[in-house]
Amino acid sequence: MPNKYTLSVFLTILFGMLNLTVFAQTNGKIGGKVIDSKTSETLIGATVSIQGTTKGVATDVEGKYLLGGIAPGKYTIEVRYIGYQAKLVSDVIVKAGDVTNLDLSMAAATTNALKEVVVRSTYRQASVASLYAVQKNSASISDGISSEVIKRSPDRNTADVLKRVSGATIQDNKFVVIRGLSDRYNSAMLDGASLPSTENNRKAFSFDIVPSNLVENLTITKTASPDQPGDFAGGLIQIATKDLPDQNFVSFGLSGGYNTASTGKDFISGPRNATDYLGFDNGKRQLANGFASSTQVANGLSEQQNLSLLRSLPNDWNRYVNTALPTQNYQLSIGKVSESEKTGNRFGAILALTYRNQQSIYSDIKRDFYGYDYNDDAYKFSTNVGALLNLGYTFGKNKITFKNVYNRIFDDQYLGRTGHNNSGFDVNYYAFDLQQKALLKSSLEGNHPLGEKGAKINWLLSYGNVLNDQPDQRKALYTRASGTTNPYQAVLSSLTKENSTLFGKLNENSYSGGVNYSTPVKLFTQSTLKAGLLSLYRDRNYDVRFIGPLFSQKILNDPDQVNTISRRPLNTLFSRDLIDAGVYNLAEISNIPSDSYTANSLTNSGYLMLDNKLTEKLRLVWGARVEQFNVNVTPLVFTNASDKVHQNYTDVLPSANLTYSLTDKINLRGSYSRTLARPEFRELATSSYYDYELLAFQQGTPNLKRTNIDNFDVRFELFPSAGQIFSVSGFYKKFTNAIEAFNDDATSTRTIRYFNSDKANVYGAELEVRKSLDFIRPTDFLKNTTAYANIAIAKSVARNPTNSGLNLQFADRPLIGQAPYVINAGLQHNFFKNNLTFNALFNRVGQRLSIAAGGQYANVYEVPRSVIDAQLGVKVFKSKGELKFNAGDILNQRITFYYDQNNNKKYDGGDYTQSSFKQGSTYTLSFTYTL
Repeated sequence: MPNKYTLSVFLTILFGMLNLTVFAQTNGKIGGKVIDSKTSETLIGATVSIQGTTKGVATDVEGKYLLGGIAPGKYTIEVRYIGYQAKLVSDVIVKAGDVTNLDLSMAAATTNALKEVVVRSTYRQASVASLYAVQKNSASISDGISSEVIKRSPDRNTADVLKRVSGATIQDNKFVVIRGLSDRYNSAMLDGASLPSTENNRKAFSFDIVPSNLVENLTITKTASPDQPGDFAGGLIQIATKDLPDQNFVSFGLSGGYNTASTGKDFISGPRNATDYLGFDNGKRQLANGFASSTQVANGLSEQQNLSLLRSLPNDWNRYVNTALPTQNYQLSIGKVSESEKTGNRFGAILALTYRNQQSIYSDIKRDFYGYDYNDDAYKFSTNVGALLNLGYTFGKNKITFKNVYNRIFDDQYLGRTGHNNSGFDVNYYAFDLQQKALLKSSLEGNHPLGEKGAKINWLLSYGNVLNDQPDQRKALYTRASGTTNPYQAVLSSLTKENSTLFGKLNENSYSGGVNYSTPVKLFTQSTLKAGLLSLYRDRNYDVRFIGPLFSQKILNDPDQVNTISRRPLNTLFSRDLIDAGVYNLAEISNIPSDSYTANSLTNSGYLMLDNKLTEKLRLVWGARVEQFNVNVTPLVFTNASDKVHQNYTDVLPSANLTYSLTDKINLRGSYSRTLARPEFRELATSSYYDYELLAFQQGTPNLKRTNIDNFDVRFELFPSAGQIFSVSGFYKKFTNAIEAFNDDATSTRTIRYFNSDKANVYGAELEVRKSLDFIRPTDFLKNTTAYANIAIAKSVARNPTNSGLNLQFADRPLIGQAPYVINAGLQHNFFKNNLTFNALFNRVGQRLSIAAGGQYANVYEVPRSVIDAQLGVKVFKSKGELKFNAGDILNQRITFYYDQNNNKKYDGGDYTQSSFKQGSTYTLSFTYTL
C-alpha cells in the first residue's frame, strides 16, 4: 500500500540521518534572495560578493544565494546585476555556526545615467527595503503568515494558523471559511499542487491534517490571476512546506497539555489496541478477508456460512473506562546540506517527524429539536502522525526539489445518548466510530533559467493519495415507551443505517503535471510574459456496506426469547453463546441506488498573462485562463440513468489586477476576475450516509451545475514601516447557480442535499492593521509591542430557485456559510532582545447559516463565540532552546447550532437546539531544542 511503503522509507532515512554527527562550526554563512524592488521578481544570475575578497556567488533560478565559509566578523556585501544599480550593504555581521539572512532588493538603472550609480545601505536598511518590496509588490490581493509568526502562536496545525489570516475563520476545528464564504468555495494547494477533498460527505479539505511546524509559509490569495487554478471564490490557500536548509541541524521538541473538560476525567471507549497510539488500526476492526459479498448475503446464506460470518465480525461491545491522559506532542527535525567546493553545487535534505495524541471529552451535548430531546456524551481518542522529507539539488542557476508529506489522523470516538425521540420512545443509543484519514503528497519540481535575459521555466509533477477509512462504525439502539419504567430493549427486528455497522472506505489518487514559462519582454516600462499548461487527473473509489445481526426467525416466533435477549446489556447482547445458538442472522441493507461509487475527473488548463509596468507607478497584471473539465460519477448499482453523472465543459476565465503606487509606502489596487466552483464528487453522488450526530442523512444531487462567479475588489494599502501595514479593502461577488445545502424534509426523514440557487450576491469590506506602538511614545517597550487586527464585514443575499420542485422555505436568505463579520486581533511583545515573547490572540465570527430551511425544518445557524488564546515563550541555553506556555480557548464558550424557528436570526427561547457543547480550555507546556 503506498502510504505504509512511504512511511517505511521515511523511517529508514531517519535512522540513516540520525547517524550523522553534528560538528561544531567555526565559520558562518550569509544567505538570502535578490529581487526587483518594483515587481519582487527574482533576479537570476545576480552576483553577490564580499567586498575586498574574491569570495562571491551567483543567484540561482529562484534568486537565492548562499555564501559559506566566512570567518565571524563584520562585512560589506556587494551586489551587481546587468541593467540594475549596484548595491553595497555594510554592517553585515556573521556569527560562528550561524546563517545571517540578508534578502536584497535592487532598482533598475535609469536610462540617462552618465555613470554607474551605486546604492549604499546598512544591513538593517537593506533588510527593511526587501521586506517592503515583498509586501508591496504582490500581483494579487493576498494575505499570509510566515513560519516565524506561527512559532509565536499556540497553533498546533494549519487549521489553527488559518484563523489568524484576515477574513478567514475555521469550522469544526478543521475547515476554512474565507470572507464569510463556506469551505466548499475555497481551494487548497500544497507545495504547488492542488489538494483534493479529504471528506466522505462534503467538499472540504481537513486542514488539521497538516501540522503547523512543517509549514514554511501560508498564503491566502483572494483575487485570481491566470497562473492560478480557477476553482475558487473565497480564497486559494497555498501551503509551502520547509525548503532546503542553509546549514546542518537537529531539532526536537516535546509538550504536554491539560484540557479542563477532559484531562484526568473518566474516559469511556471501545476496545483499545497498542497500534492505536501509532495512528494505525491493527486490522481487527476490518471485515475479514473473503467476507461474503453483498450479492451473496442477499441471495441467502447457509446456516454454517451465517455462523462463520457472524463470528468473524468485530464483537467487543464492552465500554472501557480509563482516565483521560494529558495531550502529548513530539517533534523531530533533521537538516543536512553539503556543497561542492569546486562547482558550488548544493544538495540538501530536511526530515521532520511529528506525533500527537489527544483524548477529548465532550460531555452533555444538548440536542433538542422537533420532538428529539437528547443528551450525548462523546469521547474521542485522537492520534496524529506526520512525516516530511524534502530533498533538493542546486547546480549552476538550476534547482530541483523533491518534496514529500505524509500525515495520518486516527480518530476513535465513543458516543452515548439518552433521552426521547419524536416517535414516543425513550432512547439509549451507543455508537463506536473509528475514522482514519491519511494524506500523501509527493511533488517533483524543477526551476531552470533559459538564456541570459531572465527567461525561466518551471515544471512540476505531483502525486497525491487521500484515504478516509471507517472500518467499524458500530451503532446499537435500545428503546422503551416514553413515560414508562419498562426495561429498555434492543431494536433487533430490522436493520437500518441507524443501528447497523458501517464499513466504508474512500481512496483517491491524483496525478498532475504542469509547466510554466516566463520571460521579460520589451513592452511599456518593464513587462513579463508568462504562459503555462497543467493537467490534473483524479480517481476515487468509495465502498460502503451496512451490516449487522438481526434476530433469526425462530427467535422472532418466541416473544419470551425476544424479550429476554433484547434486554441484555450491550456487552453481552451479541455474545458468542448467542451467535453459536443460532439467535442471529447476518443482514445487510440493500443499497439501491448504491451508496458505493467510482468517480474520476480530468482538468486540462492553460493560461497566458502579462505583467506590465505601464509607468513607474502603474502596474497591470492581466490575461486569461482556459480550463476544460470532464467528470464521471458512477454508482456501483443504479436503476435510473440519471443517477450516473457525466459532465464535460470548457470555461474561459479572464482576470486583471491593477496596482497604482501613490508613494513608496502606499498602493491602490483594483481587480476583476471570473472564477468558478465545480461540484465535488460527493455532491454529485447519490450515495446516502446516515450521520448519527446530526440525526440526518446526507446525499448528493447528480444534476448539480457548476457555479460561475464574477469577483470585483478594491484595496488601499499603507506600509508605515517594514512588517507593518494598514489596509482597507472592498469586494463584491456575483454568483450564478451557487451550490448550497438544504434540509430536504419532504418525507418524514430529514436528508441534507445539495442544490443550485438561482443567484447570490456577496459584498463586504476588510480592514487590517499591524503597527508597533512606538507612535504613542518613542520608548523601547512600545517599540517592541505590536498590535494587530483584521476585521471583515460582509452581507449576502441568495435567491432560492423557483418552480424547481424542491421543498424550500423563503425566497431570499443569506448565502450558506457566509458570516456577517469576522474579527481577529492580537497583541505581541518582545522582552530582553527577543529572549522573552508574549502573544495574545482574539477571534470572533458572526452568526452564519449552516443549512437552508426545508418545508418543515427551519434554517440552521451557528451562534457566534469569542476565542482568546495566549502564548508566553522563553529562550534558554543560549537561545538554542525555548520553553513555551500556551493557553487555548481560555473563555471556553459553548459551540451551538440551532434551528431558527421564529426566523429572527437570534438564538432565543423560541428556537430548537441542533447541538450545543463546550470543548474545554487547553493549557500546554512545550520545550524545543536545536543542536
